[in-house]
Amino acid sequence: MLVSIPALNDNYIWLYGRADFPVIVIDIPETTQLIPYIQQNQLRVEAVLLTHHHDDHTAGVNEFKRVFPHIKVFGPEETSKKGATEIIQAGKLKTKNYDIQVIETAGHTEQHISYVVDGHLFCGDSLFSAGCGRVFTGDYEKMFTGLQCLKQLPDETIVCPAHEYTLSNLAFAETVFVHNEILIMHKEKVKHLRANNQPSLPTTLALEKEINPFLRAKTLDEFITLRKAKDNF
Repeated sequence: MLVSIPALNDNYIWLYGRADFPVIVIDIPETTQLIPYIQQNQLRVEAVLLTHHHDDHTAGVNEFKRVFPHIKVFGPEETSKKGATEIIQAGKLKTKNYDIQVIETAGHTEQHISYVVDGHLFCGDSLFSAGCGRVFTGDYEKMFTGLQCLKQLPDETIVCPAHEYTLSNLAFAETVFVHNEILIMHKEKVKHLRANNQPSLPTTLALEKEINPFLRAKTLDEFITLRKAKDNF
């Protein structure tokens, strides 16, 4: 199962699990809809994965732990004060039922990480559909390097960002790509989904390679130019 639970203004909490297995929860900005969903569907939770320390990804962790006190919460060092119980770095992470790839995607924050589970990429605020996160650290090189790492994943990778930013990102992408038919068609699809209060996510890496200017940037200088332009868009 793959479920996106809306939170705050435009966040998604992702739940992923194989059939009949416990689920993994990725980022917890709040628990308003998350805990009822887990309880009503009688789900077992195996682990929580945190991508970075920002409150709109971690503010609900301690409340979640009060309800599920025995669940391990994995995250980078910067999440240690936000409820993480297991501090991890890039590499391999193994829980009871899942083998998880942890990828360094710093730049948005100093220690931002992304997770790949069974071909699903949970990328927090590093990669969005048709966009990427702001480089709050000022380290554009790390941000670019992290996105290049994500770009090497298989085309069929299911991409699960943490925010519903797709329409605004597509508006910027249209200023970069002239007459991109794939982008134009996808924008119409997303407009229809959002008009019906449906998420535009997940996306796929294959699609993002076509419509995402930050993934298509070939050099660091090109990436910096695009990111600064988006900051002022």
